[in-house]
Amino acid sequence: MTRPTSSTDFDPHLAPLLPPLKGYLPLQMTLEQLEHFRRLSHVTRDTLIGDAQVSCVDYSIPGYQGAEIVVSVIARQGHSVPGPAVYHIHGGGMVMGTRFAGAKPLVEWALRHDAVCVTVEYRLAPEHPAPTLVEDCYAGLAWMAAHADMLRFDPNQLVIFGGSGGGGLAAGTTLLARDRQGPRLLGQLLQCPMLDDRNETESAHRYDGVGVWDRTSNLTAWRAVLGDRCGGPEVSPYSAPARASDLSGLPPTFIDVGGAETFRDEAVAYARGILAAGGECELHVWGGAFHGFYDIAPQSDLARACIAARDAWIARMFARGAMSPCPP
Repeated sequence: MTRPTSSTDFDPHLAPLLPPLKGYLPLQMTLEQLEHFRRLSHVTRDTLIGDAQVSCVDYSIPGYQGAEIVVSVIARQGHSVPGPAVYHIHGGGMVMGTRFAGAKPLVEWALRHDAVCVTVEYRLAPEHPAPTLVEDCYAGLAWMAAHADMLRFDPNQLVIFGGSGGGGLAAGTTLLARDRQGPRLLGQLLQCPMLDDRNETESAHRYDGVGVWDRTSNLTAWRAVLGDRCGGPEVSPYSAPARASDLSGLPPTFIDVGGAETFRDEAVAYARGILAAGGECELHVWGGAFHGFYDIAPQSDLARACIAARDAWIARMFARGAMSPCPP
C-alpha cells in the first residue's frame, strides 16, 4: 500500500515554494484545464534569448507525413568552426509548451561550448496524437543531421536533450534513430523524463495531488497522447519508451529525476534497463526534489548541484566526441 505523502518528502528549501504556486502548477489537471496551462507555459523567443549574444534562426521543415513544422537554430554570434551540437525537445507533458520552453541551457551551451543547438516545434496532443509527436521529433533530428554542413557542426558530436515530456520524446526519438539506422547520437540527456503511460509505479501513486506534475495530470496527458490505447498492451515503445524490451545499442545516457516526483521510479527503471543491456548511463535522483525543481528554483542548492552535474556530463560528452569521433 502506498504511503501518504507528507511535507517531509520535499527538501525544506523547496517545500515553501509550492503553496504560492497553487493555481499555476498542473496538479490534477483535466483536458478542460489544458488551455489555461498552455497559456501559462507559453515561452517566447524574446524571453529565451534576451540580450544574449546568440542568433536564433527559424526553418520550416517537413514533419510527420510531410506536414510543415518549425525548428529554431541557436548559435553563438559569429559561429564558424564546426563542433558540438544539441537537438532539443521541449517539455510540457506532450500537451503544452513551445520550442523555447526549457531551452535556456541551449543559449548557455552555445556561448560556453560554441555548440549549434536546434529546438523543434513538434505538434501537440490531443490535437495530434501518437505517433505524430515522436515522428515530428525524429523528422527534426534527421533534418538537423542532414544539414550539418549548412549549420556548421560536426555530426559526430550531436547530443539529444529533453526534459519531462520532452525527455520521453527524446528517449523515443533515440530509439527510432537506433532502429532506423538514422542519425548517430553522441549521447542522450533526459531530465525527469516522462516514459511510462501505465502510471502504476509507487512514486506515481504517491505523488498524486502534490508537487508540480502529479499522477492525475500525467494520466490526462497520456490519454491525450494515446487515446484508448493508454495503459493497454498495444503501445509503441517509441511513444512510451518504458515499454521498450530492448535498450541495447543506445548512446551514453544521462538521466536525472526528483526523488519526490511522479516520474522517479520510471526514470530509475529506464536507467537500470540501459545498464542491464550493457549500456552507459549516469543516473541522479535528487532527494526531496519535486518535478522541474531546477527551473522553478534554479538558485536553490539542490538545483545548483543538479545543473552542475548536467553541465559537467555534456561537457564530457563534447570532449569525448572531439577526441574520438564516431565512425561514419
